[in-house]
Amino acid sequence: MMKKVFLTVLSLGILLHASAQKIAPFKAGDRIAFVGNSITDGGHYHSYIWLYYMTHFPNARITCFNAGIGGDAINQIYDRFDDDVFTKKPNILTLTWGMNDSGYFEWYRADAQDFMDKRIQGSYKYYGMLEEKLNQRPDIKKIFILGSPYDITSKFTTKNIYPKKDVAFSKIIDFQQEAAKKNGYGYVDFYHPMAAINAREQVKDSTFSLTPNDRIHPDNDGHLVMAYLFLKAQDLENKPVAEVDVNAQSKKVLKTVNCRITNITAGADSLSFMYLANSLPYPLDTIPRGWGNRKKQADALKVVPFTKEFNQETLRVKALKAGDYKVLIDGEQIGHWSAQQLADGINMAEITTTPQYQQAIQIRELNEERWDIERRTRMYVWMHYDFLKGKGLLHNDSNNAMDTVKKYAVKDVFVNGNKDNYTRARYKSLRDAWQKEMDVLVNQIYAINKPQNHRITIVASK
Repeated sequence: MMKKVFLTVLSLGILLHASAQKIAPFKAGDRIAFVGNSITDGGHYHSYIWLYYMTHFPNARITCFNAGIGGDAINQIYDRFDDDVFTKKPNILTLTWGMNDSGYFEWYRADAQDFMDKRIQGSYKYYGMLEEKLNQRPDIKKIFILGSPYDITSKFTTKNIYPKKDVAFSKIIDFQQEAAKKNGYGYVDFYHPMAAINAREQVKDSTFSLTPNDRIHPDNDGHLVMAYLFLKAQDLENKPVAEVDVNAQSKKVLKTVNCRITNITAGADSLSFMYLANSLPYPLDTIPRGWGNRKKQADALKVVPFTKEFNQETLRVKALKAGDYKVLIDGEQIGHWSAQQLADGINMAEITTTPQYQQAIQIRELNEERWDIERRTRMYVWMHYDFLKGKGLLHNDSNNAMDTVKKYAVKDVFVNGNKDNYTRARYKSLRDAWQKEMDVLVNQIYAINKPQNHRITIVASK
């Protein structure tokens, strides 16, 4: 058993390294459309990626768009691309697909394999048509996301097991990777590292899953794993929030990374200086977000080293006299440590009461408000492309369209789930107001996300 666990951990390390096929980090002014199905539509990975940029690169404003629709296969993504993706004027887009193309209950048919083989070939045909469309836009950088896996092995339930879906989806993932390589697109692999994490954790707990609700949709922890893999592919790991190394005896700054230290003063049992970082810590969420989710974003720390690689704000103070010390920021105590612990270094990004972390929390909450409003707009788009289009009512928000929604909502659980939102969203004035709200929120984020100058004081405990 120990040998199996070691090999699983080793293979995960190799996969995490291999998945990080380098893609360029986003830069100021970039407009990124994240295109996909329900995992993008209702998920947080793109919002978590943006939050990293909001806090780590406060002066490099970017714009991210959720361009996912629940239930979409590649043919549906192709059909809406001009109206729903290109109209956002992205200069970068990510594309993920395949979960819905690889089927569900179809795998219980007597002719399942033949039926699904034909369906998947049809998906490849539509992908080819979309590829032609993409290649006509050299002004847009393309990044394929090899999507999060379907978890057939977890024992958390006996439901939602579709025989051979995992095999079919794996083949689609291989197809996507080859297509990306052939066209010179970037790609980020969520599939293999997340499958390896599931395998590793299920050795210890057979009910573990990054998709713990239905085997398909990642929970919040799974979405942070996805954001982690994306940021890692952008070669952003090990770029600290800040690093400070000060000698208390000589009152000298030994090292600074991504910050500035000024006005150092020292007494017999104290040291004080002004600290201005260029970034803010990443404010991990400890509340389950999104409909049906039970996991917290912070739960991902149990399975990936996000804090170690992406959230280090190190304070290191050397040559203090032996003893215990209080650390204060702007006069407020954030903790107490021994001289040795301070010499080794503390990670302030793990202390939620610091003024810089409290500043970052506000950014997170504003971003969550933005995410929630954007979800309403995606539900509206779903209603048009996945329902009204089939009734000949695409882009039609008349009373007839509303009556049609009400009629089919009686028996169609998906239409019913989107009905209340559509009763409001069908009015352009409401949609315009939602866009203005999102604009205000993003403007506010980039107004308050600039790090502030703080006085850090280290004083001996009495």
